[in-house]
Amino acid sequence: MSALSKAKGFKKSKTGTYLSIGTTAFGALSVYKQMKAARHDHDTLSLVDAVATAAGIVTGVALLVRELKRLGDDDVLLG
Repeated sequence: MSALSKAKGFKKSKTGTYLSIGTTAFGALSVYKQMKAARHDHDTLSLVDAVATAAGIVTGVALLVRELKRLGDDDVLLG
């Protein structure tokens, strides 16, 4: 099995999905800081950019949670 196939398999695993959720959540901290700075500086364009990025993060996490459910995760939090 090549390294590329192992990497693709990891992305479709529960561990890989949890890692992706954690990475995405970590990115949310950056967006929060960007929103806070934009509001402080009254920078509307930067605030709109942060909101659009936050929407992408929410969508990404929702897709990852759906993937976990599809993989048959028995986590209590996922229902």
